[in-house]
Amino acid sequence: MAKALIVSGGWDGHKPFEVAEILTDRLESLGMTVENSQDLDAFQQSADFDVVIPNWTMGEVEPSQIEPLLEAVEQGIGVAGIHGGMGDAFRSYTGYQFMCGGQFVEHPGGGERHFQVEFVKGYPLTQGFQDFEAVTESYYMHLDPAIKVLATTVFEDFENTVMPVAWTKNWGDGRVFYCSLGHSPEVVKIPTVLEFVARGILWAADKNSTVQGAKFGDIYIGA
Repeated sequence: MAKALIVSGGWDGHKPFEVAEILTDRLESLGMTVENSQDLDAFQQSADFDVVIPNWTMGEVEPSQIEPLLEAVEQGIGVAGIHGGMGDAFRSYTGYQFMCGGQFVEHPGGGERHFQVEFVKGYPLTQGFQDFEAVTESYYMHLDPAIKVLATTVFEDFENTVMPVAWTKNWGDGRVFYCSLGHSPEVVKIPTVLEFVARGILWAADKNSTVQGAKFGDIYIGA
């Protein structure tokens, strides 16, 4: 049975503990064992889990806390997360950003931006999902060109820039999944968002899911 660690805290505006509860309930319903922590020292036990979910917007982290996570992912565990909890965490620690594949820069239009989320076809992680309109923060990010983009949106006011919304990448032998949606618990609860994020977390947790059609619980996670 796959084991997940969710480490929650940081800026209160993203309501990290409510988000952690939503993710925990969904992952446990799919057969995962989930442990929650509100202590950054929990990252030191990353190697004991199949996937770690950072849920800690902004904040500072000590190398002794975060480096065990980077090392565990490099050795084969997964890391997955959403919005600022993963993509705007520990701004001063660039090694963490390198692993994640991107870093928040701004959210033009604030929290009520209307934008289209378009899934990239041809990936099992996006199979069955339909494009949809979101009304929430849309992250403009600095990005690693090594990422494999799963979903995008367009910033019309910035020369129609196509911005990734979700991606995967490799970090050594480990798998990285990130989705920039999730500014509030209400956004996380949107069925498409929650199911897509759950699929990404399960994919990151199962480094052996390389066979087309592999399943974990009732969510398809083929590589």
